[in-house]
Amino acid sequence: MKYYYNPPSIVKILNRSFRWNTRNNKILLTFDDGPTEAATLKILSILRANNLKAVFFCVGNNIKNQQALAERILSDGHTIANHTMNHKLLTKMSREESITELGAFNDLMIEKFQYNVKYFRPAHGRFNIKTKGILKELNLECIMWNLLTYDYENNIEKVKYSIDNYLKENSILVFHDSIKCSDIIEEALNYTVEQADKMGFKFGEPEDCLK
Repeated sequence: MKYYYNPPSIVKILNRSFRWNTRNNKILLTFDDGPTEAATLKILSILRANNLKAVFFCVGNNIKNQQALAERILSDGHTIANHTMNHKLLTKMSREESITELGAFNDLMIEKFQYNVKYFRPAHGRFNIKTKGILKELNLECIMWNLLTYDYENNIEKVKYSIDNYLKENSILVFHDSIKCSDIIEEALNYTVEQADKMGFKFGEPEDCLK
């Protein structure tokens, strides 16, 4: 059951160059798929209220369509990372297509914000044997997770179950910045903050958690 929330150890061992947990024993919040009108501002409000910083694994076309929201993410002191330009699966693209897909995102961030991207997360968490070489060529570090919250199912009870049973002091949590979870994202984040405090865990900033 736990492998639905935390990837198996063998996967992590075979992909040691990817990051599966924090190195400072603090919790790192991450958000996939944004920015979106439905959820980004809700997320930023909760983060600001709790003085928390996060990594937003954004989709390039969403940044194009919601540039003001991307600017807001950066101005609030959060990190934007590469989640592909079009949310395409690397496993279904050639090496050349993958480099184009990821490179376009990095170029967009430099063009619009003079921002150098450091981190990457594959769409749907799917990668293959070519991925490591592609990321090395583009100078990107792959950040995975050890706690998937299932917030995208829009079921707050499932999120609470994941937090209650699998939250650890070195967790990299996956939430989503999307319409799928927009109805519950505020409650989900507030619950996570409350439970982490009860468990005695601390939240960390991206650069400290991933150094």
